[in-house]
Amino acid sequence: MTWTAPDVRRPSDLLVAPEADQLRNLLDWHRATLLHKCAGLNADQLERAPLASSNLSLLGLLRHMAKVERSWFRTLFRGETLETLYSTPEWRDADFEGADPASAPADYALLVEETGFAREAVAAASMDDTFTFPDEDVASLRYVYLQMIGEYARHNGHADLLRQAIDGAKGV
Repeated sequence: MTWTAPDVRRPSDLLVAPEADQLRNLLDWHRATLLHKCAGLNADQLERAPLASSNLSLLGLLRHMAKVERSWFRTLFRGETLETLYSTPEWRDADFEGADPASAPADYALLVEETGFAREAVAAASMDDTFTFPDEDVASLRYVYLQMIGEYARHNGHADLLRQAIDGAKGV
């Protein structure tokens, strides 16, 4: 039996709520949107890079966002010493170029797992809590959320184009 990306339920908008709740909710909506763009596709479809002269695929985006989740929330904000997912200094685009349909179920599950770890990493934190980058610049958790929302928004736009090119599906 061929693996197919499952359906995903996205959270409802929080139109009136404290800032921290809105940021968490919006990030969760974007996380779910990327998974939603993959729903119903099999591993071969997810791995396909359908746009000429681009290495972007939905599977590559799943892998990339798992790496980004880990990097921002656990490595940078929490200061955990963790292996970088997929990419290396020698092969920066490995998250896209190394995507393999055989690993699609595991890569999908890893993104879901990393988002759970990210939520746990900041569960007791305030948006005003800070961390220090390796270059000694200081940033807040709020900054991390804004960066992540922007990262997902950009890649969800890519996912729209990829999905439409794969099977013609349109819409949010």
